[in-house]
Amino acid sequence: MRWSFVAVVVLTVAAVVCPKASSIGANWGTQASHPLPPDIVVRMLRENGIQKVKLFDAEYDTLRALGKSGIEVMVGIPNEMLASLASSLKAAEKWVAKNVSTHIKTDNVNIRYVAVGNEPFLSTYNGSYLTTTFPALRNIQIALIRAGLQNQVKVTCPLNADVYESSNTFPSGGDFRANIRDLMITIVKFLSDNGGPFTVNIYPFISLYNDANFPVDYAFFDGNSQPVSDGGTFYYNMFDANYDTLVHALEKNGFGNMPIIVGEIGWPTDGDKNANVEFAKKFNQGFMAHISGGKGTPRRPGPIDAYLFSLIDEDAKSVQPGYFERHWGIFTFDGLPKYVLNLGTTNTGALIQAKGVRYLQRKWCVMKPNVRLDDPQVAPSVSYACSLGDCTSLGVGTSCGNLDGKENISYAFNSYYQINDQLDMACKFPNISEVTKTDPSTGTCRFPIMIEPYYGGAVQGQVFFFPLLVAVAIAMLSIF
Repeated sequence: MRWSFVAVVVLTVAAVVCPKASSIGANWGTQASHPLPPDIVVRMLRENGIQKVKLFDAEYDTLRALGKSGIEVMVGIPNEMLASLASSLKAAEKWVAKNVSTHIKTDNVNIRYVAVGNEPFLSTYNGSYLTTTFPALRNIQIALIRAGLQNQVKVTCPLNADVYESSNTFPSGGDFRANIRDLMITIVKFLSDNGGPFTVNIYPFISLYNDANFPVDYAFFDGNSQPVSDGGTFYYNMFDANYDTLVHALEKNGFGNMPIIVGEIGWPTDGDKNANVEFAKKFNQGFMAHISGGKGTPRRPGPIDAYLFSLIDEDAKSVQPGYFERHWGIFTFDGLPKYVLNLGTTNTGALIQAKGVRYLQRKWCVMKPNVRLDDPQVAPSVSYACSLGDCTSLGVGTSCGNLDGKENISYAFNSYYQINDQLDMACKFPNISEVTKTDPSTGTCRFPIMIEPYYGGAVQGQVFFFPLLVAVAIAMLSIF
């Protein structure tokens, strides 16, 4: 009996001295011209010790590949589906049956959350989803209850950090945005009543990108920034301040114990002067160190549940927010680590590259060396190639920012050529392009070779169908 008492004391002390470590997952997006096969990605996740994944849809092949992996899954419902799910409980039941119940029961997928929408209240959406988000959330919850999954699978709604604000510019002034405050309280109460977490996306990079006067050091975790004092509570980085602004908003409205998930956090590596490998490594490694001990934030001590954004680059994402939008991955499009990052989950302390990736032939499309830059065919050809390819690595401060004129043109041509699976006609810009087997990559600028297309699911067909149009498109260039 005495031994048992001592054991209980030891275990209790251990629990106090060694708090639960924070949990890290990754966002797996598939807006790519050539997505990696899901089985390769799942193997990469497992070999890197990533035990949680957040999806933006419920693509069949992706979920099948996650079956029996043990990886915890958050499936997503795109904003475009909110209206139909809001207006029809039957539609919600069908969605849950097809995308949740089947994969849990048949494929043994460890689905734990359904993310209803993604940042639906962004100011830039101009209120498009204000009336449909909560009804869709409610209908999905009812559908989960009717499917008998309400204890295993929880609903949530990933929200941008602009759903809350501060009345005094400090975390202590946190409250929900005035124009959606009543709606936010309704949603938070519903989540709380049903055991769902508040999911928020926090992006110090976006703050830096949007504000030329934003203090750069405050975006990182190395303690070099001038601290912000909030009534004697000091904040040394933007993440803690932003997170605690949310905590104060929840407390102010009676939900001080609401669990919080950081749905997205990360740093891009290209497409802007502040989007580079050096800053991305500094931020992501700093974040891992910041949360690894389970210390939490000044207002909310304890473990932080978070998903890095993102796992893999996506070359088909919209660049409306900025060219950096296609470069958030800690891995390149073909599963290569961009930098050394210790997630604390591998023996090597570094990321492990994807295995089994198959590439197209080692050849590139470039500008013919004898063509002049002022050739009348050049400008429209480059414009066309970039509009259907990916030229977001070109420009001031980017990885390919030091290319000369001809190299820039070659990069554009090659991007279009690779995205179109190296079809001969995709390198027939009128008398100004040619195929070479000499790698034109230089310095930090990689001229990629595309991976083999994946035809196992619907994603490929939904995102790009350029090869079918190449002949017509190239012919049209001749009119310029």
